[in-house]
Amino acid sequence: MERKTAETRVKLDLDLDGEGRCKVSTGIGFFDHMLELLAYHACMDLNLEAAGDLEVDQHHTVEDVGLCLGRALKEALGAKEGVERYGWALLPMDEALCRVSVDLSGRPHLSYQLELPARLVSDFDPTCLREFLQAFVNEAGITLHVKGLEGGNPHHVIEAAFKGIGRALGAAVSPAKRHRGAPSSKGCL
Repeated sequence: MERKTAETRVKLDLDLDGEGRCKVSTGIGFFDHMLELLAYHACMDLNLEAAGDLEVDQHHTVEDVGLCLGRALKEALGAKEGVERYGWALLPMDEALCRVSVDLSGRPHLSYQLELPARLVSDFDPTCLREFLQAFVNEAGITLHVKGLEGGNPHHVIEAAFKGIGRALGAAVSPAKRHRGAPSSKGCL
């Protein structure tokens, strides 16, 4: 998957049947680490290079990574036959606790309930997290609920969210145990 604009350049390879191997470079160290955690906990292999106008801010880079990751997920899933469809995780990270649920429904929806400060967390602008997830959801065509149940340290809250998203996605894309074909009584998603 590649995306080039006047503001960003993103190149991404995603393997849903991976082992959680990851190589990420966006120019935003904390964001790189969170993407690595997502891929690791989803057991997906991810290679990603992004360059953007970070001298302006992080918004374009973070959002465009979300767009590309969502498109790659959608393409990799194809008709979504033979996958579980649903996944969820309750993820503790020290004092933080995050609940994540995903449905590979084909209908984009984000329910986002994380309380984060408007100041940098490490070198990451946490106001970009919602934009990343919205772009990801829109392009992937999935329903994603992310809710912080407990918090404190914003690093831990964000980390719990990314690990939870990884765990939930990994469960949703795993081979189906109870049905064949598309995971819907309609016969398709």
